[in-house]
Amino acid sequence: MDNRTVVLTGDSLTVEKVAQVAIDGAKVEFAPAAQQELQKSREFVYKLVNDNVPVYGFNTGVGANKDRTVAAEYYNQFNVNMVRSHCVAVGPEAALPEVRAMMVVRLNTLLLGYTGMSPEIAYMYQNLLNKNITPVVPERGSIGEADIACLSHIALTMIGEGEAYYCGKKMPAKEALAKAGLQPLILGPKDGLALVSSNALAAGQGVLVMHELKKLINLADIIYSFSLEAFKGNVSPLDEEINRVRRFQGQNESAAQVRRLLTGSYLWLPNIANALQDPLCFRCACHIHGAVRDSLHYLEELMNIQMNSSDDNPCVLMSQNAIMSCGNFEVVNWAVAFEMLGIALSHLSRAACFRTIKLSTAHFTGLPRFLTPDPEHVIAFGTIQKPLTALDAEIRHLANPVSMDFYAVAGDIEDHASNTPYVVQKTRKIVDNLYYILGIEAIHAAQACDLRPEKEFQLGTAGHTVQQKIREIIPFLAQDRNLTTDIASAYKLLKSGGLLDVLHI
Repeated sequence: MDNRTVVLTGDSLTVEKVAQVAIDGAKVEFAPAAQQELQKSREFVYKLVNDNVPVYGFNTGVGANKDRTVAAEYYNQFNVNMVRSHCVAVGPEAALPEVRAMMVVRLNTLLLGYTGMSPEIAYMYQNLLNKNITPVVPERGSIGEADIACLSHIALTMIGEGEAYYCGKKMPAKEALAKAGLQPLILGPKDGLALVSSNALAAGQGVLVMHELKKLINLADIIYSFSLEAFKGNVSPLDEEINRVRRFQGQNESAAQVRRLLTGSYLWLPNIANALQDPLCFRCACHIHGAVRDSLHYLEELMNIQMNSSDDNPCVLMSQNAIMSCGNFEVVNWAVAFEMLGIALSHLSRAACFRTIKLSTAHFTGLPRFLTPDPEHVIAFGTIQKPLTALDAEIRHLANPVSMDFYAVAGDIEDHASNTPYVVQKTRKIVDNLYYILGIEAIHAAQACDLRPEKEFQLGTAGHTVQQKIREIIPFLAQDRNLTTDIASAYKLLKSGGLLDVLHI
């Protein structure tokens, strides 16, 4: 089996595997044991219903209508109505890779056998992914207690309604299914609830944010190490033993990486630094980056559980011969973990901004003010501090917690929520802003390196590579020019992952 296929077992999905399917277009297959669980749980649910046991969402209504009985002859219409009535989300549309991530996350949890829905639903998820059909999903409207308002739009595609993308082209869902040789689903009992009730929107988008963050934190280390060389900074805070005695995992990971990135740098020469102690934005960078890494480690532990466990209500427990109502759709634990991560990223952003401003400040660097090559005739980087700090102000605002802001809804019975989709989406925006902020820092560091007159100035291997990649797309600032173009170029370089590839990180 090639690396273009991800085998789903129900309990072994990872951030990297989701990215393979969602971004790289890998196909999905089921482990044989998972297929058996699907069939067994469906048969078990039918057995209970035939014994006249009330099953939430199967032979009863949902939400405040849980007290209403659904007769067998109305199963299909009831489930179709459930899908249609729950389609209440608003735009913008989630990106296509994000929708694919939602589908693979939900599909994986279905394979555990705790849902009791028709196995045909799982095979439809598989077909949509493998045949490149991506439902149109508005990303706003969920409060985080299962993403019913948004995920219903995936269900809508499965029954041949609404819109979807087929091989990247938008069209009516029924037409997309036909082009792929698929028939719309005929929904049976509990199928509607299984389709609309999970946290797959927030989880799918969240996993892709984490995938991006794993790149971003490494880029932050790269740009910091490059700035330290440009700043002629002090490397003593990077000492292995100094960091080892502090013991924080993330701090030690960043410090070790920065030491590697500075291999061969002039900064390791004795008494070379400008100062005995640098400003904290330089001195504590690995500690700040470490806080992001530690937050990400914690979040990944929780997300691995989310992706590989059931968030269904009710939950099918064949071992106890029961279907039990529960609150397993509650995700406040990883909602607040995302918010913690946003706060840590705000610290990283602020430190990067201060480093950039320090690089333009003559009495810190010994270089011309605003890194001008000609103080009489070139303004250089005076005004660029404004967009830099404006982007950071956005991040500061986005880092404010929102998980505790909710109403009691659905007839007052649903009186807790976490706003997890919005928590994830604002973290996604923080990450995007940081590509700009780190890009602007890199522009300053490259200019400073070019202005350094010292004979002993010698970039390390990584620093030399970074300088070279920047100069391939952004020339030295010899005369004032439109810097918006330079900022956009730096953003694209960082976001593309090109620096990570060339540095083998």
